Amino acid sequence: MPDNTISATDLRRAGTRIVPIGIAAIVLILLVAAVLLFLNLPDANAFNARVERIFVENDNLTSAAEVTLLEILAQSGTAFSDVLASYRLVIFVLLVFATALLVAALVFLTTIIALNRRMGEIERSGIQVSSLVISRDENMVLLNNMEFKLTPAAIETLSVLAEARMDGDMLSGSQIEAVISGRSEADCDEAAGATRIKRLRDSLGNQMVSELLVRNVARKGYMLAIDSDVIKMV
Repeated sequence: MPDNTISATDLRRAGTRIVPIGIAAIVLILLVAAVLLFLNLPDANAFNARVERIFVENDNLTSAAEVTLLEILAQSGTAFSDVLASYRLVIFVLLVFATALLVAALVFLTTIIALNRRMGEIERSGIQVSSLVISRDENMVLLNNMEFKLTPAAIETLSVLAEARMDGDMLSGSQIEAVISGRSEADCDEAAGATRIKRLRDSLGNQMVSELLVRNVARKGYMLAIDSDVIKMV
C-alpha cells in the first residue's frame, strides 16, 4: 500500500510539472512564430514611400492627368497601409486564439489522463465505501450517504451478498438463487443468480458504482468489494 501511495503521489507531481511546462512551451512556440511572421510582413508604409519617391524624382510631372495619377497612387498606398494594419490585427487575434485553444487542449488532456489513472486505481482497489446501510422494509440503500431506491428483488440480492460478505463468504449464482428462493442449490441455475446480479446493477443505475461494488470473481462467484465492518442491515 505505501508503494502505491508513493507512485500515485509521484504521478500527480509529474502531472503538475507537465502542465506549466507544456503551457510555457506552447506560448513560446507561438510567440516565436508571431515574431517571425510580423518581421516578414511587408512594411505598411513601403507603398507610400515609393509614391513619395516618384513625386520627388519626377518634379516635371505638372499636367493635370499626371498629378491625378500621382494622387491616385498616393490614395492606393494609404489604402494598402490600412489593409495591412488590419491584417496585422487579425493575425494577432488568431495567434492569441490559437494559444488559448492549445493551452485549453493541454489542460483537458492532462485532466483526462489524471482521471484515467484515478479510475485505474479505483478499479484495482475497489470502490471506497465508508458505510453501506440496507433497509429491507423501505427497499432503500444508503451508500456513502448516496440514496438508492431499489426493487424488492434487488434489495434481496444485495442483502444476501451483504450477509455473505459479513461472513467472509463468496456466493455463486446458483447459491444466490438458492438462498433467495429457498430451494436446494442443486435445483437452481447459475444463470438465474447472474440475472439477479444484473438486475441489481441495473437498479443501482450508476455503472461505475455497480460494477465496482458487486465484484465477479471468475469461477468463484460474486461478492461485495467492501469491508464487512461498514455494512449495516436495518
